[in-house]
Amino acid sequence: MLSKRNLKAVVAGAMLAAAFATTSAFAQDAAKVLRLVPQSDLKILDPIWTTAFVTRNHGYAVYDTLFGVDEQGKVKPQMVDKYTTSADGKTWTFTLRKSLEFHDGKPVTSEDVLASLKRWGQRDGLGQKMYAALDKAEAVDASSFRLVFKDGFGMVLDALSKPSSNPPFIMPARVAATPSDKQIDDATGSGPYIFKKEEYRPGEKVVYLKNTRYVPRTEAPSGTAGGKNVYVDRMEWIILKDAQTQANALANGEVDMIEWLPPEQYTALKNNAAITVDNPIPKGSFALHLNHVIPPFDNPKIAQAAIMAINQEALMRAQMVHKELYNSCASVYPCGTAFSSDKTSYFTGKPQFEKAKALLKEAGYDGKPVVLMYPADFALLNKFPPVMAQLLKQAGFNVDMQSMDWPTLVTRRARKDPVDKGGWNLFITGWGIADNMNPMFYAPLTGNGEKGWFGWATDDKLEQLKSDFLATADDPKRKDLATAIQQRVYDTGIYAPIGEYKPLTAYRKGVVSGVVRSPVNVFWNIKKS
Repeated sequence: MLSKRNLKAVVAGAMLAAAFATTSAFAQDAAKVLRLVPQSDLKILDPIWTTAFVTRNHGYAVYDTLFGVDEQGKVKPQMVDKYTTSADGKTWTFTLRKSLEFHDGKPVTSEDVLASLKRWGQRDGLGQKMYAALDKAEAVDASSFRLVFKDGFGMVLDALSKPSSNPPFIMPARVAATPSDKQIDDATGSGPYIFKKEEYRPGEKVVYLKNTRYVPRTEAPSGTAGGKNVYVDRMEWIILKDAQTQANALANGEVDMIEWLPPEQYTALKNNAAITVDNPIPKGSFALHLNHVIPPFDNPKIAQAAIMAINQEALMRAQMVHKELYNSCASVYPCGTAFSSDKTSYFTGKPQFEKAKALLKEAGYDGKPVVLMYPADFALLNKFPPVMAQLLKQAGFNVDMQSMDWPTLVTRRARKDPVDKGGWNLFITGWGIADNMNPMFYAPLTGNGEKGWFGWATDDKLEQLKSDFLATADDPKRKDLATAIQQRVYDTGIYAPIGEYKPLTAYRKGVVSGVVRSPVNVFWNIKKS
C-alpha cells in the first residue's frame, strides 16, 4: 500500500507526464520552443473581464496596447505612431502605426480601437473616470482617432498605458462588442503571439505561436514598451500546480522557466548551479478583500474588525517562508514609493483581537460563518487562508474556509449572491507595484458599488477624493489626497494589505536569456540556446 507521501509523488509524476505527453513532437527543435510554468492555470481568456495576473499575461502575449511603460515607468507609444494635444488639453488626436493587423489578417482600425477602449472603460476604474470626463470619442479616418474631453483630463496617457488591472488591450471591434459583464470567446488579437485554440487544454497546457506578421517597434524592449520581438516559434505554458513538481521539471530540463518561483523551492533552486533565480519585476503586495454587498461586511464596523485580525508577520512568514522575500507594510501603497504613508488610522498590521471583539459586539455580529475562499492548488497563495482563518476566529468570527482551485476562486469572486447561494465573504490575493503605486490604478480601491471591483464597496467620499486626485497636477496636493484615500479605505473597511513580497522567476542558466525588466511579467524577447 502506498504511503501518502509516495502517493503524492506518483500523482505529481502522472501530472507531469500528462503535461508533456503532447510535446514530444517538438523535442527535436527545442531552441524554437519555450516551455514555461505560469503562475496558475489559465481558464479565463478575457483580460478585461478579470484582473487575474495569468489572464493579463495571456493578454500581453495575444494583444497589443496603444502605449506602454518602460522599465523606468515612462509612457511610450506602442501601437500609436504619433499624437497631438490641443492647447487647452481637451482634445487628443492619435495616429496608429502602419502595418498593424489582427491575427486573422484584417487591419487594425480606429473603429477597433474605439470599441476596445469603450469596453475597457466600462470595466476598469480609471477607464470609468476617463469616460465620465469624455465628451466624445470619434474616428478621424481608418488609422486616426480623437478623444475630446469636457475639461482637461490629466491622466490620458497614464490610462492608455495602464500596465495592469486592467490594461486597455486592443481587440477587433466585433469582439469588443461583447458586453463588458460577459466574457469574450474569441482571442483574436494583433500581438506578438497567436493563441492556438485547438491545442488549449485547461489544467494541462496553453500554446502560443509566433505571430510572423507582427511588426515590432524598432526601440529596444523595456517594460511593456519597445520592440516586442519573438525569437521562438512556439511558447507552451505547462500547468503544474505542485511546487515540488515545478522545481523538478525545471531542474530536469523538462521546462525552461517558472514564472513565479514558489517560496518553498527558493533555497533548492537558488543553490542549483544550472538555474538562474531572477527578479525581473518589482515587488508586490498581498491583500485581504471583503465582500461589502452581503452581510456581515456590509457593516463597516464588522469589516474593520476583520481587518484588525490581520497579523502581517505571521501571514507573510507562513506564505513566503524566507525573511528576505517579504516585509510588513501597513500602507495601501507600496512602502517607499511616492504615495506611501504611515497615516493608517487604526490599522497597524498587528492583531488587535480585543478591539475586534468589542467592535463585533457593538455592531451586533450574529455569529454566522463568514466564507473565506481557499485556493488550495495555488502555491503562491495557499498558505494564507488557514492562518487567516485562525486569526479571524481569535477576533471572534465564525469562519467557514472553503477549498477550491484558483480559477474557481477567480470566477466565484464575481458573484454577488449570498453565501448559501454560492457567494463569498473574504479572499486574499496578490498585486504588483504596477497596480497599487497610484490610487487611480489600484482596482479594488473603488467606492462606486456594483460598478467597482469585486467586493463592491459603496463610498461616495472615496470616489470624490479620487476625482479630486485626478483634477490636480500639484504633487503635494496629490500626496495629501492619496493619504486621505488610504485613511478612507481603512475607515470604511474596504480591504487591507497583508504585506509585501519579492517575486522571483527561475530559468535554465545558459539556455534562457533576454528576460525583460518590466512592471509585469512579459514573454517576448526571450531566446533559447
